[in-house]
Amino acid sequence: MAMAMARLIRPLRRALISSSKSVSQKNPNPLNLESPISIVTTRSYISEMRKAAFEGNILRLIRREIQYKLELFTPKQPVLEYDSFIVDDRPGEQFITLKKKFGEKEEIKIEVTMFDGSIPVEKSDKGIPIGPDVEFHITLIVNISKGEGSDILEFVCSAWPDSIEIVNVLVRWKDKKPDQLYMGPEFKDLDDEMQESLFNFLETRGIDDDLAVFVHEYMKNKDKTEFIRWMGTVRSFIEKK
Repeated sequence: MAMAMARLIRPLRRALISSSKSVSQKNPNPLNLESPISIVTTRSYISEMRKAAFEGNILRLIRREIQYKLELFTPKQPVLEYDSFIVDDRPGEQFITLKKKFGEKEEIKIEVTMFDGSIPVEKSDKGIPIGPDVEFHITLIVNISKGEGSDILEFVCSAWPDSIEIVNVLVRWKDKKPDQLYMGPEFKDLDDEMQESLFNFLETRGIDDDLAVFVHEYMKNKDKTEFIRWMGTVRSFIEKK
């Protein structure tokens, strides 16, 4: 009986194996699984689609913001001169430079920052702000030299909307490194007569409260202009293929 069953099972097993090979040859991927190359291609396509959608959204927001700013503000052409100073706007930077000659030998150069600080304004007895909510601060670095290669007398100043304050005064010796310089006392620690004489020294050279008013008006325009320029630069970078 066992031998008879074996004779029946062996031919059946051979038939099953042969049938399996035939099916495998006709359909080598019976579960219809995607190939690794196909999966990578699909993922790459999806990634590119997401990237395009993301960048498209950024560009849309930037264009909308630029349009909004331009509707509120029309950039003015930078002023090239103030009083006897030549103004260098330095587009794309946070500074402008003012230069002039004074007398026969003196050369004056002023580095002016964009707004770099603010303080809350004084309020009335009823708690109502007097004018704008804050007053913006601008730093002026005034360098005065007497000919090429000379030492430099430097004033560090604060420009408020309608006034100039001296913060520090130092001499930059031509033969000394910056880290070796004695920075001098704080201006407020000098006696009143000395402070007054240094203020007069600057005022004689056109560095006064009127200059503070000028640089604040100038920086209001530059601040908005640089913001619009920055957005345009970001937009151009994203659009570049």
